[in-house]
Amino acid sequence: MSRTIQVTFDAHDPKALSTFWRDVLGYVHPGPPGVEVPAGVDPLDAWDEFLEKSGVPVDQRNTASALEDPDGDGPRIFFQQVPEDKVAKNRVHLDVRAAPGLEGDDRMAALEAECDRLVALGAKRIQRFEPAPPLSLGTIVMNDPEGNEFCLD
Repeated sequence: MSRTIQVTFDAHDPKALSTFWRDVLGYVHPGPPGVEVPAGVDPLDAWDEFLEKSGVPVDQRNTASALEDPDGDGPRIFFQQVPEDKVAKNRVHLDVRAAPGLEGDDRMAALEAECDRLVALGAKRIQRFEPAPPLSLGTIVMNDPEGNEFCLD
C-alpha cells in the first residue's frame, strides 16, 4: 500500500513562508478545526480569530502554518517555527513543474516567466541550466524567501 506524505519546512516566519508557497503552488491555507470559513474570507484571518478565542498568546500565534492542495492531489505542506538559521544546502528540495509538456525555447521561456513571477513574490534566482537533451530539459534553481533551494522544472 502506498503512503501519503506531508512536506515540512522549518521556518522563522511560518505564516509568511506558507503564503509565499501558497502563491507558488496554487495551494490554500486550510481553515481552523471545526470552523467553516466563508467564501471571500482569508483563512489566515479565521486562524487569527480562532487562536485568539482559544487563548493562544500573541507571541505563539505564528509557530505553525499549513497548506493543502485544493484538488486533493498533492501533499500537505507544514511550516514549523524554529529558532536556528538554515546553515547549509538543503538535502531535499522541491521541483516546481512550471513547464509541463514544453521543450526547448518554449520551455525555457515558460520557466523564465515563472521565475520573474516568483522573484516578485520574494524568491531569489540562483542559476539557469540550459537544456541538454536527452537527459535534461533545462531548469532554473531558486531560493525561497528563507533560503530553501528549489528548482523550476
